[in-house]
Amino acid sequence: MTPSVQTPRVEVLQLDAAALRGLADGDLAAANRTSPVPVTPYLAGAECRGVWEIRAVQVVQDPASRSWITGVVWDPDRRRVVGRAGYHGPPDADGMVEVGYSIDPQYRRQGYARAALRALVERARQEPGVTTLRATVSPDNAPSRDLVLSEGLVEVGEQMDEEDGLELIYELVVSPS
Repeated sequence: MTPSVQTPRVEVLQLDAAALRGLADGDLAAANRTSPVPVTPYLAGAECRGVWEIRAVQVVQDPASRSWITGVVWDPDRRRVVGRAGYHGPPDADGMVEVGYSIDPQYRRQGYARAALRALVERARQEPGVTTLRATVSPDNAPSRDLVLSEGLVEVGEQMDEEDGLELIYELVVSPS
């Protein structure tokens, strides 16, 4: 009998503008001054800084977006930050939200990306006005592609992203329009 793998329980915790700016600047101490939980070197590192830069500017230009954008993935049972996840912003005029997530390499292959994606899907289902959840994935990122497909997202097309190149677009209807 194959042992079942239990998906960890996670929460996506939002950061304030100061913590976002600290992470964008790679300043872990500054980020930790206002973060609700201790953030990690991975989050202030090169792999994540571009996302934090976008979000730090976004919350200044549109403060209401703060409750939607990328936050930290917190494992409340183990009391540790394991990555980042959130939406690119509030729902657009058609009710679509796009997700993004990244798990610290030391915590990958432990169910955290699945748990984060499920938390984002569940929130989207509960939010009035959200009809569609979107994820975009590089064609060569098989783990992420397999994850979104296993959670019910369906490939609906492709796009060329200025930073990431070719991306496949996956969507899930979370509420009828």
